[in-house]
Amino acid sequence: MERGTPERASQEAEITGRTVLTRLSYSVGVVALLLLAAGPSIAWESWGGDPGGSRFSPLRQITPDNVGDLVPAFEFHTGDLAKRPPEAMRRTKFQATPLFVEDSLVFCSPFNEVIALDPGTGAPKWRFDPNIATNQRPANRYNCRGVTWWVDDQAAPDAACRSRIFMGTNDVRLIALDARTGRPCTGFGKGGEVRPDIGMPLEWPGEFQITSPPVVGRGVVVVGSAIGDNRRVDAPSGVVRAFDARTGAPRWTFEPLKRDGIEAGHANVWAPMSVDEARGLVFLPTSSPSPDFWGGKRPGNNEHANSVVALRIETGELAWAFQTVHHDVWDYDLPAQPTLARIDTDNGPRDVVIQPTKHGFVFVLDRDTGKPVWPVEERAVPQGGAEGEILSPTQPFPTHVPALTSQKISTGDALSLVPGLGGSCERQFAEARNEGLFTPPSVQGSLVFPFTGGGVNWGSAAFDPVNQVLYANTGRAVHLIKLIPRAQTTGFSPPPGHDFGQQRGAPFAMTRAVVMSPLGLLCNKPPWGEMVAVDLKAGKILWRSTVGTTEDLAPLGLPLPWGAPLVNGLAVTAGGLVFTGAMDAYLRAFDARSGRELWQGRLPVPGVANPMTYVWKGEQYVAIGAGGHSEAGTSIGDAVVAFRLARPGEAPSLWSRTIDRPGGRFFAGVSATVLAIVALAITGARWRRRRRIVRA
Repeated sequence: MERGTPERASQEAEITGRTVLTRLSYSVGVVALLLLAAGPSIAWESWGGDPGGSRFSPLRQITPDNVGDLVPAFEFHTGDLAKRPPEAMRRTKFQATPLFVEDSLVFCSPFNEVIALDPGTGAPKWRFDPNIATNQRPANRYNCRGVTWWVDDQAAPDAACRSRIFMGTNDVRLIALDARTGRPCTGFGKGGEVRPDIGMPLEWPGEFQITSPPVVGRGVVVVGSAIGDNRRVDAPSGVVRAFDARTGAPRWTFEPLKRDGIEAGHANVWAPMSVDEARGLVFLPTSSPSPDFWGGKRPGNNEHANSVVALRIETGELAWAFQTVHHDVWDYDLPAQPTLARIDTDNGPRDVVIQPTKHGFVFVLDRDTGKPVWPVEERAVPQGGAEGEILSPTQPFPTHVPALTSQKISTGDALSLVPGLGGSCERQFAEARNEGLFTPPSVQGSLVFPFTGGGVNWGSAAFDPVNQVLYANTGRAVHLIKLIPRAQTTGFSPPPGHDFGQQRGAPFAMTRAVVMSPLGLLCNKPPWGEMVAVDLKAGKILWRSTVGTTEDLAPLGLPLPWGAPLVNGLAVTAGGLVFTGAMDAYLRAFDARSGRELWQGRLPVPGVANPMTYVWKGEQYVAIGAGGHSEAGTSIGDAVVAFRLARPGEAPSLWSRTIDRPGGRFFAGVSATVLAIVALAITGARWRRRRRIVRA
């Protein structure tokens, strides 16, 4: 979950530039340039595209037939790489999704600087810097996933701050800015900001952050929190806070975890929330209680942790809650924004909440009641937890929509580049406790698969309301979780690449590491990252497509198309395309019907963020934040890059290329060459530094 620990230094910030191939084909005809979108909106006004997080755009100017004609429109750099201290840049995750509002692209940098760009040229229009300290060690890195736009319909049309941008910060402020000028809204809180009361002393300044965008509805702005995890039983509470969107005055608070005498904190909402303005509901994806991997002091199911929680946005009153994991000791919190949609069922159309999870499930809930639209079964799961643990005997399993990713791992799934040389991975799998999904953490060491980064992570899913297809990026890696008895923690030093959490107040500390081979590769066979399309009504997986290669991770630019664990999300359009970034430095387009990879646009560094799309002056653009992800060990940058269709007479770009193969299948079944083995061996140490592969 997004509740990290103060990290050790990772690789130096750098921008890698590579020569790329010229596109394989180029079409001069661009008749589609003059076609505008069919649909109610040509904007991207919320972090998830709309307040319900569908990540769907009705734009159809860019299609599978002409996507190969995309060229770079602009590349804007925030300047962070040049002006921020290198040690601060090594602690950044650029996960922002720009909004298209007030004729501007508006986004936030990892240091919470809000920037508005001209949507056609990328020229800066205004900037606001809250001047957060850059000498901290924030638990979840310097990160800002996005900002929130709101219009005060009670204000005069020309009034200052009638149109507002809200942002939560790494140093726990809620800031309101005029969306047209970037100036603070002086009538909001004190000088345009409020500072939520955390309610208890922090262990270090970066233990508590706000990393996801607030949400607004009916004049109320709501914020969650990201908190350092696995430190202690009596950790900060995951209270959700609401304020008057005009004045900043406190409106209500909600404690997700029903304590009932238990000892625990957290159950915070670090992921983005969703709003149904008409119903007056805000939907919270809550996380697990503290600490993550031992719950003996929090017996029971820990209601309403690990739950989709619906609140009355004006009062904070609980409308309903549905728990996806009981008594979580696997860090299987809800990382994804709940997606609000209308779907057809055998009983007619229904308004629903779609909640994907880290362990690969998709729960579909009635929006008014929270009851499952299709049956969810309580099934027996492995027992025999660590001393003092009281596990839930069952866990909820959806029955209609299949799991998005595999949920079991065995020695037969161990990666072996050369037959007979996969022993290390097989041994690590065999020596750990491994009884499938929900294997309890143990002193022996237990395999957690899917790992705590997903399944689906904060990038969330996308939903095409016309075809009623759900799209999601998924990660496939294995975590080894090991409990360390308290008596053995004195002077304990974790092995390289292992997270270590004291879990003070519990009888066990813990270590966590991604299971890796001696070459530094993931121990499970690829693909390691997949895009999945699901027909919700039929309960059927339509296709899977591998996303990403090793090009920007291995020496010599060796592009093995094995994918990489995907934490970021995607965007789907009425034009029949799905766009996504990955851990390599490309923005990709896939055919929404077949899953075939159609196009790649080169980025300065990996775009580990959600893409978005908009129309400006008759042209459709696709944009993504490209700043890398230090926790995943990628190169680090500070860019926002946009693409559009080539104009008549415009030359093709070296930074854009079409793909004449099904995405992720070109090398399927091809044995690794000696060159590949040598190259990957050279980079083994570099990959081993990625053992802490992105939890959030």
